[in-house]
Amino acid sequence: MSKSTRVDVINVGNELLLGIRDNSHLTYLGKHLSRHGLPIRRSLVSRDRPQDLEELFLGVCRDADIVITTGGLGPTSDDITRETISRALGLPLRRNPQAEASIRKRFSRMGRQVYEEVLQQADIPEGAEVIPNHFGTAPGIWLEKDQQTVIMMPGPGEELKPMLEGFVLPRLQDKGLAVADGSYLQLRTFGAGEAELEARINPLLDQAGNRVAVAFCAHAGMVDLRLSTNDEHLSQDELNTIAQACRKAIGDDFVCLGETSLAELVLNQLRELGKTMAVAESCTGGLLSNAFTDIPGASKSFAGGVVCYTNDVKVQMLGVPESIIQQHGSVSAECAAALATGAAEHFFSDYALSITGFAGPAGGTPENPVGTIFLGYFSPVGVWSRKVVYPGSRLAVKARAVHAALDWINRNLREYQMEDLLASMSAYS
Repeated sequence: MSKSTRVDVINVGNELLLGIRDNSHLTYLGKHLSRHGLPIRRSLVSRDRPQDLEELFLGVCRDADIVITTGGLGPTSDDITRETISRALGLPLRRNPQAEASIRKRFSRMGRQVYEEVLQQADIPEGAEVIPNHFGTAPGIWLEKDQQTVIMMPGPGEELKPMLEGFVLPRLQDKGLAVADGSYLQLRTFGAGEAELEARINPLLDQAGNRVAVAFCAHAGMVDLRLSTNDEHLSQDELNTIAQACRKAIGDDFVCLGETSLAELVLNQLRELGKTMAVAESCTGGLLSNAFTDIPGASKSFAGGVVCYTNDVKVQMLGVPESIIQQHGSVSAECAAALATGAAEHFFSDYALSITGFAGPAGGTPENPVGTIFLGYFSPVGVWSRKVVYPGSRLAVKARAVHAALDWINRNLREYQMEDLLASMSAYS
């Protein structure tokens, strides 16, 4: 596979340009394609206008090796991708019997009438191949012409994602256009900024010369480091060795290799320990609980959570003494500790986290301005609180507060497991 494979992506849809919907497809495609050695060269967004899409396709993407489009394959008048690209390539549309049968079968199961507009989704460019859609009616299209591969996929994410992972990527691998193994290694960190991390690993990268490239991606207090090779002769084992050396240089701020979330790491450790945890959160409004419940099987270790937004709830549901709120306020170290303790007792859990603070834009005091967050941490051996201050919008402060709470318990559980391991080793020595 050539490292210079040129991949362009065209996302079709007025809603993307009007700001009605985020372009999450670009993020998804970028992650999965680059992981398989196909970084996106160019990303374009087109209105639902045939002339605009044709101009992008013929003008901008004329020298691309692979063009991927998303959206515009449905049955309505604004679904123009199939017809426009067929016309641009000078190919007539032909009704595909298998695709038509699949659409008819799907509508029959739902007890609905099939209209001709719906069946038009089975019209594909002459010489193209249908990509099965197991979660919708619009099939994807795989087309090879003049040494260019054009891949058209539907807009809904629940249809596009299984199509890419189950058909497109394996086909690209079979054709030698994509690699099966990851073309880069990612180190996830929390606690240190990009500049500090770069300073820690630069001596290691200097030793590797220009054979390894590094890219940084910061999000909600976390920083991901992506190591990739600039040298086709650098083996995966050699890249792994460099990554492990970087991991050691990063130290305690290292979270994991890959993309595992902090919440999943915490749940995995709790499961290994046979322990449970609960949460109490005020300003984050359920984001911390959601981080856990997004993970399948969370109920084995996550007991539950309380969104205690008002002082009355803090007192009545979690038993926070009114004297603490009167004397120190609801945004205080004392209140955070009491909330964590109350959550542990309320849910009969071994561990608990709490978050209270001023997420903004209003609120705050001279001593604790907007962005001030107090975290509480309850464990079988004690309870602690911690103050952090984050700049940014309300949503950014909330997201960073959740990550900070997760990072705190993750570090403590990791240390606890290491101490337990050392103790067990000494017992048998």
